[in-house]
Amino acid sequence: MPKLSPTQAPEVKLDSAAASVEVSLTTEQRRGLFEKPGSVVVAIVELTSKSYTGHAEGEEKEPQVKVRVTGCEVARTDAEAATLLEAKRAMWRARRMDGTLDEVGPGPRDPEAVIGTAFAAYPSEDEYKAHERAREAKRRDEYVR
Repeated sequence: MPKLSPTQAPEVKLDSAAASVEVSLTTEQRRGLFEKPGSVVVAIVELTSKSYTGHAEGEEKEPQVKVRVTGCEVARTDAEAATLLEAKRAMWRARRMDGTLDEVGPGPRDPEAVIGTAFAAYPSEDEYKAHERAREAKRRDEYVR
């Protein structure tokens, strides 16, 4: 992996593959984005670095990394959107207080604490897996009949 000097901050470019964003949007949200320019949806995204340039010693290019959205969930209700926006504001305030607002840092220290109570009624990973197993078993039973 290339190492950058402490003073270098690579430019981040978004890869054009946005399939995970598209499948996270409801039909209504897609139509709203198309029919009402300037409309907003709020989402949680995962970015994965896919390529980089400008890393060789003596290279004249500025360092650049291309990232792709590899996971995305879009808020489906006003309450979800409000919660995510509050989490974003809380994370911004923490970066501002830490003096890292303009720096690339390790990310939020505990984002789960910011939104945990708002999403407490949502299924846990274990509950979701149990649901999927039960659904698959039911599908197999119906197929056997």
